[in-house]
Amino acid sequence: MKRIRIAGRLTLAAVGLAFVALVGLQFANIVARNVAVAHEVSVSRAELASLRAKERRQLRTIARLSDPRGAIPEIHDKLRLVGPHEELIFLEGLPSPTPEPESGL
Repeated sequence: MKRIRIAGRLTLAAVGLAFVALVGLQFANIVARNVAVAHEVSVSRAELASLRAKERRQLRTIARLSDPRGAIPEIHDKLRLVGPHEELIFLEGLPSPTPEPESGL
């Protein structure tokens, strides 16, 4: 009789311990998922903020280039861009090439 009680108590303790372990594992899994989702939300918010900043910069550029007073200096600067070890050479007053006469034979 005493052995049956000890076996019953050990079984009950084992089942209780297994239940507590299972609940603990599930809780740890849920916490891990929450941390992962929080990280994803944080990354998404950072990407959204950078995209909004980029959009604001692009809208300012569009507004500046829509105004001729803002577009002309930028176009002028871009036309005169040179790379390293390059230089600009301005040729003025050269005659335009004359077309060759076609033979009508």
